[in-house]
Amino acid sequence: MKKRFAIALVVCILMAGCTDTKSRSTGVYMLLDTSGTYAVELKKAQLILNYLLGVLAPGDTLAVARIDTGSFSEKDIIAKVTFDNRPSVANNQKRAFMQQLESFVTTVKGSPYTDISGGILQAIEYLNEAESGKKYILIFSDLKEELAKGYKRDIPFQLPDYNVIALNVTKLRGDNMDPKEYLARVEDWRSKVENGGGEWGMINDMERLENIFAN
Repeated sequence: MKKRFAIALVVCILMAGCTDTKSRSTGVYMLLDTSGTYAVELKKAQLILNYLLGVLAPGDTLAVARIDTGSFSEKDIIAKVTFDNRPSVANNQKRAFMQQLESFVTTVKGSPYTDISGGILQAIEYLNEAESGKKYILIFSDLKEELAKGYKRDIPFQLPDYNVIALNVTKLRGDNMDPKEYLARVEDWRSKVENGGGEWGMINDMERLENIFAN
């Protein structure tokens, strides 16, 4: 009887330890806009990912996916990794991750449409499965969504415990003529995220990337 109790106690301790590790882990899902001329901005995305690879810890999860015509798909994930506790393995994971990204950036073709909503829905699904304690969705885009005919994205986001941060939100030609277009676009996404229970943020200065994890 005592032996069974001891075994049960050990199992409970191990399970509690695993749960605690999960609760302290960070999950980051970064969406890259590949529409039109925005594809030329992807070199800046590599700087962001270099930063993320430097600060994320063992047990943390990082995934990068493209935003294209239909982004609610695992096929759009360019690279993904959960970092190993062994430094040598983790370093190899980081090198492989950057190689995958560099290959994508040098061969990517611009998409005619921009399914940002589908990308966010896929990010939510992915990070929920990863069971990360802290969840971040990074959107590298001008935030102008254009859906192809037949695509429907009128689904409210479910974003409790999520931080959604827009990065490098470049201004379009029309924004310079009428800034209200830019402000309305940003406000629309902020509203969608906060109505879904998430925290919204925006970083355009690539020298302030530490603010990604400010919350």
